[in-house]
Amino acid sequence: MGFKHIPVLKNECIECLDIKKNGFYVDGTLGGAGHSLCILEKLENTGYLIGIDRDLDAIRAAKERLNKFSNVIYVNDNHENIAEILKKLEIDSVDGILLDLGVSSYQLDEAERGFSYMHDAPLDMRMNRQDEFTAYDVVNNYSEQDLTNIFFEFGEEKFSKRIAKAIVEKRAEKKIETTFELVECIKSAMPKSALMEKQHPAKRVFQAIRIEVNGELINLSNALKDAVKSLKSGGRMLVITFHSLEDRIVKKTFEDLEGKCTCPKYLPQCVCNRECFGKIITKKPIIATQQELEENPRSRSAKLRVFERI
Repeated sequence: MGFKHIPVLKNECIECLDIKKNGFYVDGTLGGAGHSLCILEKLENTGYLIGIDRDLDAIRAAKERLNKFSNVIYVNDNHENIAEILKKLEIDSVDGILLDLGVSSYQLDEAERGFSYMHDAPLDMRMNRQDEFTAYDVVNNYSEQDLTNIFFEFGEEKFSKRIAKAIVEKRAEKKIETTFELVECIKSAMPKSALMEKQHPAKRVFQAIRIEVNGELINLSNALKDAVKSLKSGGRMLVITFHSLEDRIVKKTFEDLEGKCTCPKYLPQCVCNRECFGKIITKKPIIATQQELEENPRSRSAKLRVFERI
């Protein structure tokens, strides 16, 4: 299967980036280059796109898809390192940064990657295949308490304790090696009412394990702050999230960057000394239109937030 990417909220992203023809832009989650292609079509040869992805499969596919463009710099790295990457490239500041967080359509659909509860595959879930730590390690080596914690914190799974207990009991008999073995274990721990819900019973646990394997939330807030400081005045940071944990972090980080005074009103002057780096453009997140939902069901949980540097 080829690395494909149906860009979520494509029109909204291009509009919010307010692209300058000779500007410098960063796609920090290159994926299948869906968003990058749209950005490059708006640029002249004097404008540049820096495409970053931790997945080498994504880099290879993007190079093929964007082969007619000579104004692209490809970087195999984590989007959390944008500020450091730009420094190494000797780029002082950029006009816009886009992050499309979460797992790509290709990673979900490519069974062997082990991201999906809909395909049977070895437990993997690594976004960077060069990493050694996998979902197998989490499922088979974490303590019952640690499993309970990540299922609850990263998956918001209300049956986290029961599922963790079932996993520990199952792996005592035989190591859990595949996605379907894990799915069956999860189902066995859940009440019948939960199994009847519209959402797949394994969705929250798979999300939690994926986040743990790839460390998706560890440095997100600091990385966003560093990236925003790499923007030119008037430059914009766009972040698309797909679950509430990420969205809350992005919302809170943007509020911190806006630097509004938090001092009690009775104080005669500000003493919190919060620094303002810009303003929030989206008071409420932008979500997919009904048309996009029909064309691309995976956009249903997408939320776009935008911050502008001063």
